[in-house]
Amino acid sequence: MSFGTLLRSFLLALGLVALSGCGINSVPTAEEEAKARWADVQSAYQRRADLIPNLVEVVRGAASSEQDILTQVIEARASATQTQLTTDDLSDPAAIQRFDQAQSQLGGALSRLLVTVEKYPELQSQARFADLMVQLEGSENRIEVARNRYNEAVQNYNTTIRTFPATIAANVIYGAEPMEGFQAQPGSENAPDVDFGGLSGGSGAAAPANDNTGTGATQNGAATGTGN
Repeated sequence: MSFGTLLRSFLLALGLVALSGCGINSVPTAEEEAKARWADVQSAYQRRADLIPNLVEVVRGAASSEQDILTQVIEARASATQTQLTTDDLSDPAAIQRFDQAQSQLGGALSRLLVTVEKYPELQSQARFADLMVQLEGSENRIEVARNRYNEAVQNYNTTIRTFPATIAANVIYGAEPMEGFQAQPGSENAPDVDFGGLSGGSGAAAPANDNTGTGATQNGAATGTGN
């Protein structure tokens, strides 16, 4: 083997090592992790949305006079399900904010509905209603978990693309842009005054907040889209 061939092989190997050290793998790995966690967020919110038609039907049967709040829930659900994002939108602060606001409006409408039905003990005693309450509480827990994990993945991605040497690959090879995380909602440091347990009549326990398959609602400490 000639000296020239050996030199080219050495330089090629050196170049591969340099590229690896510059984040050629770490940047896409962090990006794919954040996108996977976003899929968990969407799944958790969809699970909650899927429960609402049955909940509205049950409440309407026992509390038909509460049509205004039922209409608010139905309209908020429609708005939330129509506000969809793709992974291409995760670097757009306005898009993330629209999604978050639509989901927060639905959460608020559901909270008002649950406060309203406290006036109907006959509804709370129904097994179907109690089961829906357990499922709804489990969904809220999953939403919280999913949002937290997404924010953690976004923070890791944003840190990766700003940290040397991975920032070289992020800017030169991938043209990476920071992703946006969820922001804490005003007043989110205070727990909402909605007693799922009382409404469900103690018929079952909700899914734990650390369920690996689940996901969940607004968190207090959110990763920003600008990263650290």
